[in-house]
Amino acid sequence: MLLYSSLAAALGLAASVTAQTWPSNLVGTWSTKSNKTVTGPGFYDPINERLIEPSRTGISYSFTQDGWYEEAYYRAIANPQNPACPSGIMQWQHGNWVMNANGSLTLTPIEVDGRQLLSSPCEYQTGIYTRYNVTEQFQRYSQYIDPYHNIPRLDLFRFDGSPMNPMYLVYKPPQMLPTSTLNPTSATATNKAKRTPAANMEIPVDWKIKLAGEQAHGGESVVHRINADRLWWIGLGMTGVGGLLYLGPRRMGIQL
Repeated sequence: MLLYSSLAAALGLAASVTAQTWPSNLVGTWSTKSNKTVTGPGFYDPINERLIEPSRTGISYSFTQDGWYEEAYYRAIANPQNPACPSGIMQWQHGNWVMNANGSLTLTPIEVDGRQLLSSPCEYQTGIYTRYNVTEQFQRYSQYIDPYHNIPRLDLFRFDGSPMNPMYLVYKPPQMLPTSTLNPTSATATNKAKRTPAANMEIPVDWKIKLAGEQAHGGESVVHRINADRLWWIGLGMTGVGGLLYLGPRRMGIQL
């Protein structure tokens, strides 16, 4: 009897370690403060293979109750050597998510669907468009009512415990593209006939494609190039903030 109890306890422990759940307080579409970068068809058009530039940088995640997720990133990358020449990057992917027994979150994308657009106007006249596939691990999360804004807030902590920018609930139920594979590479895909020739194009990871001005069989360009003027103003803002952070304390006699 003692042996049986010990075995049952061990099996119960093993089951708890591998348990996976989908907590309901994560369900919805979350976005950083600007609320301009949001998942769904307003960020990525899978039929015409186009990433659509938001008016402001930001991050957005969407989660469903049955284990699907989608993410949208639009970030400016500072250039310390030439602050007037920042770069911009847009990333989109979707797939499955789970919360593990230790409270961590694992986000596993559909490999062939993820897309990335890198724009560096001072170095290239065209954007660099590639497939994007990165499995993400978040150490933990916290969801609560923000005391200042009085709306639901989501804090995600990366695998090393460092916090991401807080996100706020935008839509519930979430605003997402279809959760199935959108651009399968198989020639026998059932939805192949619904996609344009541009979407059927195989795009290997890290293969650079000149996009600006290219026409897809007489249609629109495959993807928008990130607005260079907007990136210039973002770079100018970064320079100004950096100057204030550096000169302000020095004028007050504080040594950094």
